[in-house]
Amino acid sequence: MKVTFINEMADLCEKVGGNVHDVARGMGLDQRIGRKFLHAGPGYGGSCFPKDTRALTAIARDAGSPSLLVEATVAINEARKSAMAERVIALCGGTVRGKTVAILGLTFKPDTDDMREASSLPLIQRLIEEGATIKAFDPEGMKAARPLLPETVIYATSAQDAATDADALVVLTEWNEFRAIAPSKLKAAMRGTVIADFRNIWDPTALRAAGFTYRSIGRP
Repeated sequence: MKVTFINEMADLCEKVGGNVHDVARGMGLDQRIGRKFLHAGPGYGGSCFPKDTRALTAIARDAGSPSLLVEATVAINEARKSAMAERVIALCGGTVRGKTVAILGLTFKPDTDDMREASSLPLIQRLIEEGATIKAFDPEGMKAARPLLPETVIYATSAQDAATDADALVVLTEWNEFRAIAPSKLKAAMRGTVIADFRNIWDPTALRAAGFTYRSIGRP
C-alpha cells in the first residue's frame, strides 16, 4: 500500500509541479510511517507482493470480510504497469510505429534475475503491439526474460549497445551500472532524444542539458 500510495502521489506531483522525492522524505520523517517503500516507480512486481496481496483479497472475500483497501492497491498497481507504455508513446509524439525503443532493465528489481510480475512485461508487449522495435538489456535477467517476451525482442550485449541508434530509451530497473552512464555517451549513441526514466536514476537537469526530452516519475 505504501508503494502504491507514493506512486499516486508521484502522479499528483507531476500535475502540480511538486517533487515526489521531497514528499517521500517528509513522509519518512514520521516514524509511524518510516522511509522504506516510498520510492516511486512503474509499479511493484516480484514473487511476493502480487501473489500475497491477491491471496489476502481472496481470503478476505471468502471470509465475508472484504479488504477493499488491498483490492484497490492490487487494481491500481496493475493499471499503473499497463499505463507506463502510454507514457512512452506520448513522449514519442503519439506513436512508436517504426521506432526503436531501448529498454534498460527487465527484472522487477536490481540484483536478481527474477522476472515474475516485472513491469517490463506489459510495457514491452504493448510497445511491440504498437509497432516498435525493442532492444533490451539487463545484467542478469535476459535468460529468464526470453520465454516471457515476444520473439522479436532484440537482446543487447550492454546498455550502450541497447542505446545505439535507439529513438527512445526507457529505464525500468535501477541497476547501479545504469546510474553510472554519462549523458554524453547516451547522446552520442542514440538516434533520438527521448528518455523515460521510470526509476528516477538520473538527474533531470543533466539529461536535459545534454539535449534529451526527459521524463521521470513524480519530478518536475
